Amino acid sequence: MKKTIFTLILCGLTFIAKSQNTSVEKSIFGLQTGVLGIWAYNEAKLSNTIALRTELGLDFGIWETTFYDDYDAPFLLTPVIVVEPRFYYNLKKRSEKSKRIDGNSGNFIALKMGYHPDWFVLFNKDNAPVVSDFSIIPTWGIRRNLGKHFNYEAGLGAGFSHTFAKRAGYSKDKSEMELNMHLRIGYRF
Repeated sequence: MKKTIFTLILCGLTFIAKSQNTSVEKSIFGLQTGVLGIWAYNEAKLSNTIALRTELGLDFGIWETTFYDDYDAPFLLTPVIVVEPRFYYNLKKRSEKSKRIDGNSGNFIALKMGYHPDWFVLFNKDNAPVVSDFSIIPTWGIRRNLGKHFNYEAGLGAGFSHTFAKRAGYSKDKSEMELNMHLRIGYRF
């Protein structure tokens, strides 16, 4: 009887030791760059699978819209503020397959909310007026690690954007569909 109880206790301890709590990290900070900008970000844990990403950065772009008809398709570098809740839906599956989940390496679904304020614009050679906008874009993406500190990220989504053109002196604001496609490489501290 003692041997049976002892064996059951050892098996139970093995199961307890094997089950680990897969979760997003408590807080990560890093820098990312891509074709269209450079960003500093922080991801804070809200639950085991949800992190809140906050991001400050500079978005590159060539704007050729109705707001810039009088300008030669200005190349602009504008500040951007992003708040993005992310649901990492495959952390447990990756962990069970002994794949890395550190640095929130996994697949995610996010709700990207971005704001381009009219604070300043760099490389604005034609002095085009700054037109701020706000966007809400549901996005699917992945993040994977390259070594201990480097990572890459790709995402794709479509959503809504609203341009505050009246603030810049135009007759009316503009709302339209907007795409979010990103491919970034980053460094995690």
